[in-house]
Amino acid sequence: MGLFSGLFRARDAPQNRTSGSAYSFFMGGSTSGKRVNERSSMQMTAVYSCVRILSEAVAGLPLHFYRYTDNGGKEKAADHPLYFLLHDEPNPEMTSFVFRETLMTHLLLWGNAYSQIIRNGKGEVIALYPLMPDRMNVERDSKGQLYYEYTVSMDDAPTVKGSTVVLPPTEVLHIPGLGFDGLVGYSPIAMAKNAIGMAIACEEYGAKFFANGAQPSGVLEHPGTLKDPSRVRESWQSTFGGSHNANKVAVLEEGMKYTPISISPEQAQFLETRKFQINEIARIFRVPPHMVGDLEKSSFSNIEQQSLEFVKYTLDPWVSRWEQSMARSLMTPEEKKQYFVKFNVDGLLRGDYQSRMNGYAVGRQNGWMSANDIRELENLDRIPEELGGDLYLINGNMMPLSMSGAAYQEGKEESNENEEVLEVEEPGGGGDGSGGEDSVSERHHRRGKLV
Repeated sequence: MGLFSGLFRARDAPQNRTSGSAYSFFMGGSTSGKRVNERSSMQMTAVYSCVRILSEAVAGLPLHFYRYTDNGGKEKAADHPLYFLLHDEPNPEMTSFVFRETLMTHLLLWGNAYSQIIRNGKGEVIALYPLMPDRMNVERDSKGQLYYEYTVSMDDAPTVKGSTVVLPPTEVLHIPGLGFDGLVGYSPIAMAKNAIGMAIACEEYGAKFFANGAQPSGVLEHPGTLKDPSRVRESWQSTFGGSHNANKVAVLEEGMKYTPISISPEQAQFLETRKFQINEIARIFRVPPHMVGDLEKSSFSNIEQQSLEFVKYTLDPWVSRWEQSMARSLMTPEEKKQYFVKFNVDGLLRGDYQSRMNGYAVGRQNGWMSANDIRELENLDRIPEELGGDLYLINGNMMPLSMSGAAYQEGKEESNENEEVLEVEEPGGGGDGSGGEDSVSERHHRRGKLV
C-alpha cells in the first residue's frame, strides 16, 4: 500500500508542462526550427499586441473592495487596508495599474502569476510584490501540503548571491491559468509554440528576402573554371545584395549566367501565410482580429458586437480568475463573509451615446433608475436630494394589476350616493282615500321629468 500511495503522491504533484515533452517545453524547440519561449515570442508583433491588449484591459478596469450591507446591497470598504492596496498602490514601488499589468503579462506568457504577500504582526496584508514565474516551482511536502520554492538572484537585491526561498501558500498570491491539475497553469506560448514558431519563421523569411535585395537566391554559372569562387560570390553579394541595392542592373562577363532557383513569395503564398498566422495567434489569446489590426471582416455594423463579445468571452474569464484568487489568498474566512473584490466592466459594455440614452429613458420611466443613478453611470455630479435627484418615478398610466378597476368602483359608489331615490305610490294610497287616477298621472309626470 505504501508503494501505491507514493505513486499517487508523485502523480498529484503540480506540473507546469505537458507529459513527455519536458525538453521541448523548456528549450523552446518547434517544428519550424525556431526557438520559441516567453521572451522570444514577444518579438512577434501579433503576440506582443495580444498580450498588451489583454494586460492593459485588465489593468485599466476599476478595481474596488466592497462590503455587504445589512439590506442586501454593497458599499465601498474604503476604510479596509486592502482597498488602498488593490485600488491605488500594492507596494511603494508601483501603482495598481502597473502591478496588474505585470501580473497579467506573466499570466498570458507563462500561464501563472505570482505575488509575494507581505503581512504585519496582526496578519494584515500591507504589500504585494510580483514574482517571476520562471523562477517559481510549486511542490508538495511529505504531508501533501503545497509550498512555493522561489529562486532569488542578484536582480532582486545586490546582497543576494543566489538562493532558494520557500514560501507557504499564505504568503503567495497565485493566479493560475488553464491547466490540467487545477493547481498550476500551462504556458499558452509553450502550448502553441509551433504556430508561433511558424509566424516567426515567416517574418524572418520576409526580412531576409528584402535584405537580399528582394530578389530570390540563385546560381551563377561560369563556362570555365573559377580560381576564386568566394571572391565572385562576395562581389555579387556586395553589389546586388541588400534592400538598398534592389533593382540594380547586373552586368555579367565571361559568359556567366544567373539562374534563380527559389520560388517567388507569391508562389509560396507568403502574404497569405503571414496573415493566417496572425489570426492564429489572435485565436490563441481569443482576441478579435480587428483589435490586432485585421479589419477585413469587420464593418461598422458588427465591430461593436465584436467588442462586446471580447468583454464577455475573453475578459470575463480572466477577471473571474483574478477576483477569486485574490479573495482566496488575501482575505480570512470571516472577511470572505463580509467583503468581496470586484472589477467593474460596465464601462466597456457601454454602447454609443444614443443607445445609452434610450436605455436610461426606459429605466427612468419604469421606476428602477433615478436621476442620480444615471448621472453616476455617466460620471456626472449628483443632483441634491431636495431637488428630486433620488426620486424613482413611473408613468401615470401604469398601475399594479390588483388595482385595475379601482377608479371605476369609486366612481360607481359616488354615482349611487348622488342618484335620486324614487318612491312609487300605491294606488289609492292617498290620505283622503280617493281613487288613483290623479296619483297615477302624477307618478307618470314625475317619471317624465326624470327621463
